[in-house]
Amino acid sequence: MFTGIVQAKGSIVEASPAGDGLRLRIDTGELDLSGVSLGDSICVQGACLTVVRIGERELAFDVSRETVACTHGLGAPGPVNLEKSLTLGGLVGGHLVTGHVDGTGGVALVEPAGEYLLVRVRAPADLARYIARKGSICIDGVSLTVNRVEGALFEVFLIPHTLEVTTLGRLAAGARVNLEVDLIARYVERMSTQS
Repeated sequence: MFTGIVQAKGSIVEASPAGDGLRLRIDTGELDLSGVSLGDSICVQGACLTVVRIGERELAFDVSRETVACTHGLGAPGPVNLEKSLTLGGLVGGHLVTGHVDGTGGVALVEPAGEYLLVRVRAPADLARYIARKGSICIDGVSLTVNRVEGALFEVFLIPHTLEVTTLGRLAAGARVNLEVDLIARYVERMSTQS
């Protein structure tokens, strides 16, 4: 379980084939690796991955074929958002995030709005029903508040802090992003459809 509050920007330094999936080597940047053990979960660009090797400033992960198929941005070198898993009694500054990416969306618009950045994303139709104005959404592992929804399009505002400490400042129209919808919305739907 995660909060969607990014703890560090890292970088995929190598993505190599491993079985049906990939082996990632990630430079963890400023992420505090104290207490990280083999088998721990780390949220990488919105996807919950298991640590399979630990180096001085580097972690390695095996990524399954399923995770590769339903995410974007894990198959090649580049910057990633990183968050260690939530500990019991830890601060939940964002919202409850599982790191199970529901799908990818397409960035339709990126526009300066004063100090902020307005980002409009088109979600897949099967996920759009879970996105509500003033609800939570996780984009590339970052917990954000939805400000506006029109059909499958939704908007978020990125504040200067978010632009500084995450990879979202690099977004441009046409980019793909990993999306995780609000967990509670999924359970409410499931419970309301059970007879």
